[in-house]
Amino acid sequence: MRHLRTLFISEENNIFGKVGRIASEEVVLHLVRSKCLPILQFLPYALDVCPLTKTDHRSLDFVVMRFLMKLFCTSNSDIVNECRVYFGFKLPSEIIPTRTDKFMSELSM
Repeated sequence: MRHLRTLFISEENNIFGKVGRIASEEVVLHLVRSKCLPILQFLPYALDVCPLTKTDHRSLDFVVMRFLMKLFCTSNSDIVNECRVYFGFKLPSEIIPTRTDKFMSELSM
């Protein structure tokens, strides 16, 4: 799990290094959604079938929340959550269970 977080942070830093503060939040979020989140979902299918604990979910969410705090220049989690909802940016703990349910329903067919 630690390796996934490290890869996410590395990719996030690559994006910030390339576009910095020049790009809008929408562009950065799109890049992170398409390039970094699949890393946290383990490229992208393995976490769909692995049982994760609440600690695992919190660990993955923490990395994403720290990125969002950096992007929105605030350490207030309430503000970050409002921005996240506004931009439709889901946390891994919201994405992975949905993907797991989809995988399990396709498996049972």
